[in-house]
Amino acid sequence: METGARRRPWRVVGLIFVASCLTYMDRQMFGLLKPMMQAELGWSEIDYSSVVIAFHAAFVVGFLTFGPLMDRVGARLGYAGAFTLWAAAHTLLGLATTTAQFGLIRFLLGVGESGTFPARLKAISEGFHAQERALAIGLFNAGSASGALLTLALVPWLTQTYGWRGAFLITGLVSFLWLLLWFRMYKRPQTAEAPRPLAPPSWSALAQVIRTRRAWVYIVVKFLTVPVWWLYLFWLPDFLYRTHSLDLRQFGVPLLLIFMLADLGSIIGGWASARLMARGLSVGQSRSRVMLACALVILPLVAVPLSPWLWLSVVIVAVAAAAHQAFSANLLAVPSDLFPPEVVGSVVGLGGAAGAVGAMLMALFSGVVLEYTGSYSLIFFVAGTVYLAAVGVLHLSRVYASQAQA
Repeated sequence: METGARRRPWRVVGLIFVASCLTYMDRQMFGLLKPMMQAELGWSEIDYSSVVIAFHAAFVVGFLTFGPLMDRVGARLGYAGAFTLWAAAHTLLGLATTTAQFGLIRFLLGVGESGTFPARLKAISEGFHAQERALAIGLFNAGSASGALLTLALVPWLTQTYGWRGAFLITGLVSFLWLLLWFRMYKRPQTAEAPRPLAPPSWSALAQVIRTRRAWVYIVVKFLTVPVWWLYLFWLPDFLYRTHSLDLRQFGVPLLLIFMLADLGSIIGGWASARLMARGLSVGQSRSRVMLACALVILPLVAVPLSPWLWLSVVIVAVAAAAHQAFSANLLAVPSDLFPPEVVGSVVGLGGAAGAVGAMLMALFSGVVLEYTGSYSLIFFVAGTVYLAAVGVLHLSRVYASQAQA
């Protein structure tokens, strides 16, 4: 009996892995199908960017509200509710006809998807002993890469067979099957180590944190760098279509290379800072050096729109995407480095909201630039240089030095 009870949480990790695949497929699909949807619906670049902005606006709301909600209702109902909203919205994309309808549906989808992030962590905290949680989180996080692979393998075939509307409808219906499995398989385990939640911080404590320089440094760096990853997801297929005349059947190998290297970069970024710490460098020195190296590696991105060679462009973008993930792996550790445990979640939420606001502005900027210039040159210039600005903010703020002095 105990064996079965202990086996069930790992099955739940498999379910969360599948859910991660599905939500990541949606992100990839919307960028991958952009040229086709624009041609059929008559969208301008500003129309497309407005729909993307609606999605990011939902994340601002979700990052600030869903954590406490999941603590209140638990993972079983919380995850099901968030995923139901996401699946319904994803399916409705296949029926939308106007820009306003797409914007509203993408907003609802973003609200649902933002809720899945704290729900996943809540499920892991309910079902696993402390020493098992990191492995469980690592396993379901791999769903993002698998989602990218599934998108590139299935969506071109679905689109050519059933049209882009059919692709959304079919993947949406499959998502509802996941819900049935979730309710059937997930029960809050009785054998798991009882979670020991920290007392939630008071509003006065949070206000005090927000007034600190450390918090604003993290918020600003997230605001600057998060939008670049969304640029890859929502605009990279269009860039390859415009600049190198690739179509839906030809996107596969270039995008596969880019996102596989990005996953590798995330692992390398965490390994590199840990290696530097093992050699005697402080936490701040290790993170700063890795992030500076990443910023320098990303700089060649500014030249990508000028390259007439497809594979040179793909390699530069792939390396830049890997460096972004390595940068992010270290940035995500900054709140735990600099703040007491009881406010880390709130700081992470503030950073996530700031990143979503930055992504909204990047979407608006990209839409306006493409509408009036038809060129990605200025967009890639910004994407290639913001990391140096972010590293400059970290260096000049001396947040790690001030922490050591405190």
